[in-house]
Amino acid sequence: MEKSKKEKIELNAHKRDILGKKVKKLRAEEKLPANIFGAGFTSQSIWMELGEFKKIYKIAGVTQVVYVTIDKMEYPTIIDTVQKHPITHDLLHVNFKKVNLKQKIETEVPIQFVGESGAVEKKKGDMLTLKDTLLVRALPDAIPSQIEIDISILVEIDDEITLGQLTKSDDFELIEEAETTIVRIVAHKEESIEPDTTAEIPEEEAGVETTEGETPAEEPLESKDESSKESEQE
Repeated sequence: MEKSKKEKIELNAHKRDILGKKVKKLRAEEKLPANIFGAGFTSQSIWMELGEFKKIYKIAGVTQVVYVTIDKMEYPTIIDTVQKHPITHDLLHVNFKKVNLKQKIETEVPIQFVGESGAVEKKKGDMLTLKDTLLVRALPDAIPSQIEIDISILVEIDDEITLGQLTKSDDFELIEEAETTIVRIVAHKEESIEPDTTAEIPEEEAGVETTEGETPAEEPLESKDESSKESEQE
């Protein structure tokens, strides 16, 4: 099968002089502060249009090369880290790692399961996913956006797929041990049955009968002290 050529992903950026807490002003203007760094490269503070970055991020994720242009200079990069607000999940800051297109790098690539497991389909068991990414080594332009794994071979309890079962690629190398389990079929988890605590109490034990003028004997009161303790970047 002939490999299709990847489309070049480009992003325009600008040098940034605004630093520290003042970057809030940039965000208010729908501009995203960022940095670009790399081996033998002087780190630069930059910014880009928030909307443009969102479009690029949706395509590139953290595996595809993004060509960042700053003052007419183009730099091949990988999106290294994306900082989001912990509550609103708004984008706050991005780090781009400059890469050498002729040197291999290591990165995590997401797994995409394809097909249907016969064991799950016939309700023989449940599919336990032990890994959702795989560590690969490849030239930056050869890193796949995802790795597809066919789960149709999982038909019985204890069937599993290990790293060593995957088809080797000429474009990238899987780094982890061949025995590493990616997914396994396990038996259905049995639901625990709660004991019945609503059994009827014999009438003679339900209470103490008293005649007029009598009161039941009082049981001694117990006192119990209870205390509780409570234990909080851009």
